Amino acid sequence: MIRFTRTAAAALLACSLALPAALATAAPAAAAPDTAFATAPLATRAALPAPTGPHSIGSTVLPLVDRSRTDPWVPSADGRELMVTLHYPAARHGGGRPAPYATPEETRLLTESLGTGAAVPADALARMRTHSRTDARPAPGRHPLVLLSPGFGGARWTVTHLAEELASRGYVVASVDHAYEAYGAAFPGGRTLTCVACTALDDGGATGSLVTSTRAADMRFVLDRLTGPRPAWRHAGVIDARRVGMAGHSIGGASAATAMAADPRIDAGVNMDGSFWEELPAEGLRGRPFMMLGTHDGTHLPGGTDASWDRTWSRLDGWKRWVTVAGAEHLSFSDYPVIQDQFGLPGPDLPAARAVAVTRTYVTAFFDRHLRGLPRPILDGPSSANPEVHLQHR
Repeated sequence: MIRFTRTAAAALLACSLALPAALATAAPAAAAPDTAFATAPLATRAALPAPTGPHSIGSTVLPLVDRSRTDPWVPSADGRELMVTLHYPAARHGGGRPAPYATPEETRLLTESLGTGAAVPADALARMRTHSRTDARPAPGRHPLVLLSPGFGGARWTVTHLAEELASRGYVVASVDHAYEAYGAAFPGGRTLTCVACTALDDGGATGSLVTSTRAADMRFVLDRLTGPRPAWRHAGVIDARRVGMAGHSIGGASAATAMAADPRIDAGVNMDGSFWEELPAEGLRGRPFMMLGTHDGTHLPGGTDASWDRTWSRLDGWKRWVTVAGAEHLSFSDYPVIQDQFGLPGPDLPAARAVAVTRTYVTAFFDRHLRGLPRPILDGPSSANPEVHLQHR
């Protein structure tokens, strides 16, 4: 099983965002981030890929605090803080300003952690163009809810292209920043919280299971605040609480399984290339559907080096799929391929446009099938439109 310490996570992210090996190896390991990489010229403002669904997209940010719990990383904090971005189907002329991608401080902390400050200027990354409008009026009707959890060290904005795609196709999406688990995440009062959890996993003896169990409790609280009797969002009436899914990247994906095991309100889940840190209970997920979407290398193939996928597969007791993507790497299921492409950095064998298309296609198809009851044959066998995709088990 992969251990996601600060050092390992930073190395993994840096390998995926780095410039050619000759540039990386030419600089000493301790080189300052701004001199370790050459600057890639930017011809135009960077932009996320346009969503493909029929709906316009609104977004709003909700700061939430669960004062019934002690934060496991900073016990002196005033409860467990979360930041939630909601993306949702918006009315055609619903108003609102263009939604920001991230704050410059968030992107600075990420790029400095990766040593890519010159190659990916923080200000330019923060200005990445999105396809959402802040506080736009929601489209009429009631919509399924998808909870979305980022990878360890990554903030919620690193899964924005998927959140916008799902919202364009009629879902309300709650992307969550889990306090002290990202290199930098903006919270109220001008605070940008850093990754205390990274240090705890490196030096404090904490394990990934603490991350996944904490995130499961986080998502339970988010569900309470979005679908309970006194919702935190004034438009919460557009959420159909009878249709709830969860997806996540890396440890966020592993947390989807843990959250489903703990909370029967979550009807379906997707793990995008995350090692499972906790064993499912003997009863599995009590018949609820789950999809594992991962790389096609020796890690997440059946019998691969990450044995947690084989163990979890055997415990899944409902509809299930094990899907792998040739040419993908660990970060291909997030916004990182878009960043590589937009800032002129080399990427994996799977081009950014294909990484985005495959992730959107299969995650959306999964939730369409299990939250909307729509037929999605793409989940049942090979697809000529997606030759990179292999169904290992079904």
